[in-house]
Amino acid sequence: MNVSHTVGIVGARGHTGAELIRLIARHPDLELAFVSSRELAGQRVGDQVGEFTGELRYENLDSAAVAAKHADAIVLALPNGKAEPYVAAIETANPQSVIVDLSADYRFEPTWYYGLLELTRQRYGGQRRISNPGCFATAMQLAIAPLKERLAAPPVCFGVSGYSGAGTTPSDRNDLEKLHDNLMPYSLTDHMHEREATKRLGIPVEFLPHVAPHFRGITLTANLWLDRSMTREAIKQIYSERYAHEPLVRVLDTAPWVSRIAHRHHAEIGAFDVAPGGKRVVVVATLDNLLKGAATQAMQNLNLALGFAELEGIPHE
Repeated sequence: MNVSHTVGIVGARGHTGAELIRLIARHPDLELAFVSSRELAGQRVGDQVGEFTGELRYENLDSAAVAAKHADAIVLALPNGKAEPYVAAIETANPQSVIVDLSADYRFEPTWYYGLLELTRQRYGGQRRISNPGCFATAMQLAIAPLKERLAAPPVCFGVSGYSGAGTTPSDRNDLEKLHDNLMPYSLTDHMHEREATKRLGIPVEFLPHVAPHFRGITLTANLWLDRSMTREAIKQIYSERYAHEPLVRVLDTAPWVSRIAHRHHAEIGAFDVAPGGKRVVVVATLDNLLKGAATQAMQNLNLALGFAELEGIPHE
């Protein structure tokens, strides 16, 4: 294999870290240089992620040790509020490295590129610092963007995520006993992804998040009031044209199901149910929060920054 770029992952214990390892393992021009995890230090990566071959082992690396690896790209898969020391160390030791941050730490930082490529591709200008969008924020923006200029009121979005979105640190939102036969609301105002979608779309967005007992996948239902009457056919045509050349966004005639999006790398958008009068439409979007909502999007951003085809290493039909 002709390996041309090395990639390291910080925070590789989590669900998204494992998905990233799988994607890097199948990429023809990337080599996994290191994976940092305090809890898994010393264990073989291949014992945790079966798709990875080789003898590479997890390491417990602080920010200085990560920077000293001099990888061509580093993916930070850390909880919110933890990225800054790593960014500072990398910028001192190896400023040409690409950094893709999966946390919310730099999503509001204007010097960082916000990498939801289906909507921001044309704004990329060679930045080496890339902020990966949030999973719910990705679904909201994809569902709303095609009708943004036709809205008469703030979109209201009802979101349901599988419990993998709560990460691996124990909490009510990934406690299977508490989730059993339950739908758990949380952060019903001022959610981070509400602020993120509001900033990136440039319009107020209202978001009501919930967690369900399934492991992976997001359903996002957007209630949109329009400034003019429109037919269902006209609305669906707008979405079909907007995403016609986006392999990782698929427009359906019916409402997509979360059970059909697990382990898939694309988002699906459908329903387009129009209320009598033609000024209210309901749009449903689904995506796998660990893939298009995180790892797949990170791979798109790595490919962009490193000069590869955008979908290199990403399985898609």
